[in-house]
Amino acid sequence: MTEFTTREALAEVAEIKAAPYVRSEIDRSFELPVGLYAATVALYLGFIGIMALSFMNPELVLPMVIFALFIVAGFGTPMLWARMKPEKSRQAMTYGTFRHRGIQTATGYLASDAAAVQVLILPVLIFCWGLAVAVIAALT
Repeated sequence: MTEFTTREALAEVAEIKAAPYVRSEIDRSFELPVGLYAATVALYLGFIGIMALSFMNPELVLPMVIFALFIVAGFGTPMLWARMKPEKSRQAMTYGTFRHRGIQTATGYLASDAAAVQVLILPVLIFCWGLAVAVIAALT
């Protein structure tokens, strides 16, 4: 049930606090170098290319193009978002800075090599899976 409460009654029990902290700096880049994103996109598109070449079929042209467009849109939209550059936005780390500093993640500090492996492990495995499927299909 609801009950009407007056402002005076609320003021008696209310606790006034300072305004919450508002971030003044916006980071839309995830601080990773652009090369890692480019490598990820290249590996995903490479997988689509391997599948398209391995199983050439006129009926698969449209699905393969759609898959490629999804990949481009999936990485292109955040790229455009990062380029919007609000007043106090940070830029993505250069590769040299990334190699020198590494990166702080939610689970702790990672050296650049470990962070690159963490980012690229899934795209590399998917690309290798595509190669394996293509070889198996070619040999059978």
